[in-house]
Amino acid sequence: MPCKLLINKAGFFLFCFVLNFSSSGRRGAYRNYRNPSLLSMPRGLHQFASTSNGYLLPEEVRRAARVNLGRTHQRADPKAVEGSVSGAVGPRPLLPRLPRVLSQGCLLLQPSGRLEPGLQAWTPSCDGAAMDFSKFLAEDFDVKEWINAAFRAGPKEAAAGKADSHAATLVMKLQLFIQEVNHAVEETSHQALQNMPKVLRDVEALKQEASFLKEQMILVKEDIKKFEQDTSQSMQVLVEIDQVKSRMQLAAESLQEADKWSTLSADIEETFKTQDIAVISAKLTGMQNSLMMLVDTPDYSEKCVHLEALKNRLEALASPQIVAAFTSQSIDQSKMFVKVFSEIDRMPQLLAYYYKCHKVQLLAAWQELCQTDLPLDRQLTGLYDALLSAWHAQIQWASQVFKNPHDVVTVLLIQTLGALVPSLPVCLSSGVERAGPELELVKLLEFYDATAHFAKGLEMALLPHAYEQNLVKVMELVDAVYGPYKPYQLKYGDMEEKYLLIQFSEVPLEHGEVIDCVQELSHSVNKLFGLSSAAVDRCIRFTSGLGTCGLLTALKSLFAKYVSDFTSTLHSIRKKYRLDDIPLNSLFQEDWTAFQNSIRIIATCGELLRQCGDFEQQLANRILSTAGKYLSDSFSPRSLTGFQDSILTDKKSSAKNPWQEYNYLQKDSPAEYGSLMEILYTLKEKGSSNHHLLSASRSALTRLNQQAHQLAFDSVFLRIKQQLLLIPKMDSWNTAGIGETLTDDLPTFSLTPLEYISNIGQYIMSLPLNLEPFVTQEDSALELALHAGKLPFPPEQGDELPELDNMADNWLGSIARATMQTYCDAILQIPELTPHSTKQLATDIDYLINVMDALGLQPSRTLQNIVMLLKAKPEDYRQVSKGLPRRLATTVATMRSVDY
Repeated sequence: MPCKLLINKAGFFLFCFVLNFSSSGRRGAYRNYRNPSLLSMPRGLHQFASTSNGYLLPEEVRRAARVNLGRTHQRADPKAVEGSVSGAVGPRPLLPRLPRVLSQGCLLLQPSGRLEPGLQAWTPSCDGAAMDFSKFLAEDFDVKEWINAAFRAGPKEAAAGKADSHAATLVMKLQLFIQEVNHAVEETSHQALQNMPKVLRDVEALKQEASFLKEQMILVKEDIKKFEQDTSQSMQVLVEIDQVKSRMQLAAESLQEADKWSTLSADIEETFKTQDIAVISAKLTGMQNSLMMLVDTPDYSEKCVHLEALKNRLEALASPQIVAAFTSQSIDQSKMFVKVFSEIDRMPQLLAYYYKCHKVQLLAAWQELCQTDLPLDRQLTGLYDALLSAWHAQIQWASQVFKNPHDVVTVLLIQTLGALVPSLPVCLSSGVERAGPELELVKLLEFYDATAHFAKGLEMALLPHAYEQNLVKVMELVDAVYGPYKPYQLKYGDMEEKYLLIQFSEVPLEHGEVIDCVQELSHSVNKLFGLSSAAVDRCIRFTSGLGTCGLLTALKSLFAKYVSDFTSTLHSIRKKYRLDDIPLNSLFQEDWTAFQNSIRIIATCGELLRQCGDFEQQLANRILSTAGKYLSDSFSPRSLTGFQDSILTDKKSSAKNPWQEYNYLQKDSPAEYGSLMEILYTLKEKGSSNHHLLSASRSALTRLNQQAHQLAFDSVFLRIKQQLLLIPKMDSWNTAGIGETLTDDLPTFSLTPLEYISNIGQYIMSLPLNLEPFVTQEDSALELALHAGKLPFPPEQGDELPELDNMADNWLGSIARATMQTYCDAILQIPELTPHSTKQLATDIDYLINVMDALGLQPSRTLQNIVMLLKAKPEDYRQVSKGLPRRLATTVATMRSVDY
């Protein structure tokens, strides 16, 4: 049963003390561990312990507490202390020492648990019962509950009336426990401080050392400045003395070299008598070194002349041996001469001997080839084989003798190609002349193929050693190989144009019979574009695309010639069909042969347009893929700066692979090169599909298609026109017919159409049957041409156009409109109409309108107005003519002799 502590003073003070410990101990004990008095016994409790009101702590207990309190740490368990506060590093659990008060009043320290939740802190009461202090750490700690629990765990005497004594004992235990906790916290903190890194102290020490070093540097700087001020004059004197010393040493060396020069000059003649090239070279090298020190002497130039003369003597002395060494390919002897001539700065002269020795052999081989009966292309192949073999052999040998073997052998080939007798340009010129104008381009390409094959072999031979080459020398070699063809490449356009026109002249388009002409026109399409494609191949093969401008000019000339011959053939066909001079008195006959042949010609024009579009696309792609490498990214058309930048860029790019980037056009024809760059720029920016490379030729072919359409139209319509032109000259219009007075009042339907309009009507009615098989056949070329061509007599503005649904209706509508317009023009040319002829003419017009209606065609407004005016009675003419064209109404009134 819990003790009722609130009824006495001791219980009250114990309650206050525990409350103070629980709040301050849990929340601030560790924060205030350096001041244990803050957690000591309340003042009132001290007074209570010393009073004599019957609630005093037993004297022997208080005495034992005072005596043993000071010896707490001495009697503590060493292992417990070590485990609680000591250790190497890092955080350790805090194990405070807890007092044990025995029944005899003895105070001992025993280890308790961790001061953490979940661990049990305990201390025994005087009767041996354990007290749980771990509840002070609980968040829901209740003071009253803990005190009641402590009294319940106490001795039975506490419940029997000794509550004050038991409370005092608990207070003392709590006080001792607090002091032990404070001491443990302080000891642990001190140990943690000792184990902290010494970074802060090291930083502070480093800062002090840096400050000290700064002060020392300032002092040294001041000392140096002071030293300079004090010794500046002395230092100046020392500098002057040092300069004098240097001059004296230089003068001494010059005197020594002069003496050496004199000694060597005196001995050189004796040395030459020995004819030992190595010894002579050593002497000359010494003289050369001495001469370098005698630059400022008055006779320096004379000494230079003398030394060069001695070098010439040595070279003359060694020349037979040099030639023998190079001819016999002696590596040891050649290496010795390379060493000697390098020391006397005569390496170019030694290389000249090397070039001369091997050049003689190659030139002799070329002359032997020229004396044979082989064609020039075979002779060139033999020469190039010899040069390529010499390249491989000399590279292998020169690599053991010279430091830069590739440059040496490259120069050998350059000099050999330039020294050929007869020269390559002369041979090419004679070979082209012998071929004649018809085959000069073909022969030139045969020669060029042999050269290109040789160049490819050299390129492959040089490729593994690309980084060892002197690109300038390689570019000179490329120029030497391709240079003989440069004059022909620059005039490639003229040569190509001449060749194409000669080749096309062998394709006659006109023949005696029309059917032969039509067939030849059809066959000529493939021949035309075959020649064009072959020209593109020749351009790429001979100029690598640089001759594009000349190629385009040649192609334009070819297409212009073709269009001209095609047009002449069309005129010839018109004459053969007599479409332009049909006799007016000839009989009306239906002949569809001309129209059928015209349709075939239109199909040929469609094939021309189709193949022209395909060829132009292929041409643009091939030009861009072949010559596009010459277009620099910085090029801008119509910009001089961009053109110059492109030149520099092209030079840089040519240095990458001179064989692939050979450019003869840029230097020798800048204007043509600029035009080529603009073409390439346009193709690159707008795409190869949006090009106008052959726009003029394509327009000419479109006009050719239009002429073919006109031919087909005339072959159909001129028969109708022949009948219509007879109308104004017919006598029946102004002469009275038989019984005209009797028939004036007869109805109009009693009249029949005249023969001329009946023939026209029947002819027009037969048009669909003759148009349909040709216009609607499955021919893509014909369809392309029909859509590209324009028929005459287009529909009037505002008219319905049902005939546009297919091409047959389109043709039928065009012929019908031509018929009606020509008919109206012919009617208005009739000088006079009698009343009977007026009715007859109206009947003829009605017949033609009925034919148009039967074909689903709309009669023209002019024809409708004319028939309206012809049918009007004289007294109603003025009223009917209102709203009609005045000129038309006046003309018809004059014809009918009606007052208007």
